[in-house]
Amino acid sequence: MNNLRVVVDGSGLERPRAGVGVYTTQILHAMAVDRPDCRFTVFGPPGGFVHVPDAAYRLLPRMRLVGRHVQWPAEIRRLHPDVYFGPAGALPLGRVGCPSVITVHDLAIYRNPRWFPGRQPLSTRLVVPRSVLRADVVIAVSENTATDVAEIFGLDRARIQVVPHGVSPKFRPMGAEELADARARLGLPERFILFVGTVEPRKNLETLLDGWVLMRDRPDLVVVGSWGWLYEAIREKMARLGPRLHHLESVDPDELPAIYNLARVLAHPAWYEGFGLPPLEAMACGTPVVVSDRSSLPEVVQDAGIVVSAGEPDAWRKALERVVGDTQLAADLRHRGILRAAQFSWERSARLTWRAVDDATKRPAPR
Repeated sequence: MNNLRVVVDGSGLERPRAGVGVYTTQILHAMAVDRPDCRFTVFGPPGGFVHVPDAAYRLLPRMRLVGRHVQWPAEIRRLHPDVYFGPAGALPLGRVGCPSVITVHDLAIYRNPRWFPGRQPLSTRLVVPRSVLRADVVIAVSENTATDVAEIFGLDRARIQVVPHGVSPKFRPMGAEELADARARLGLPERFILFVGTVEPRKNLETLLDGWVLMRDRPDLVVVGSWGWLYEAIREKMARLGPRLHHLESVDPDELPAIYNLARVLAHPAWYEGFGLPPLEAMACGTPVVVSDRSSLPEVVQDAGIVVSAGEPDAWRKALERVVGDTQLAADLRHRGILRAAQFSWERSARLTWRAVDDATKRPAPR
């Protein structure tokens, strides 16, 4: 459909470098390019407008309960949009007065609440279930997440559409001169294994550390990621492992392509990922990947990486030793990874998202 007026939940722009923030920025830009006749109005946090230059921008009400769930939907209804799009996976509790599409990234908190701090009853017991059940179309970022949505909420699978993430063109193989400059600038070692992700329980960094210390002739280990929650025990363990473990807590996103390129291998041992962007970004850079056998990771990587049992440190040791020590295997994984990553683009994600939006607008009445 042409000339659609789309209202967007831009709450993910509160943390623009985190997964939902990156997704919101990338998908809205790609959708604007794909259909320049359609108009977006994004409601988000102060300053978030810089990440969505293709849209009109309004501030979300500050009060979390009344503002978000009463005042905001009333404001949406006054705009009379054609459709609501929720990149952060939620609808306000109040009626928005138009068809709706939301994107569900992962449901890890339902699979294992112990991975998360405290209780989040408003979100987990009310907002997310009601959003999923009320949305006209639910986008899932992987087949694994689609299965979770159907199983956890009993949603008809016909109302779920799978739209994988894309990968930015900035993630690419880089030249030797660029990489030498980046290595010096960031102080990176000559040989290293890379982990990228927030340091929190479900990322399973502990298993990687246990496997790494068992390696023969092991390279250094570089951990790129901020502290998340319930990280105290892993921080103490990291502190005991000496100077060959490097933690880059805050990295400019523009530096990530070079870091991936410089690594011998990316290790991604997560217990659960709704999609898992780091392995895809690494593959696009030509870096071999070793991932866990859980959730969406085998689906994303397929035969372009090595899949290892998530909870077995010795299996991680063996896999990492193979990649680091076998140049032919590493070259083969680099080649396969680049080809696999080429199947993912934000342009394709935008086209599939517009298809979901079109399907939602064909519904006989808004939910």
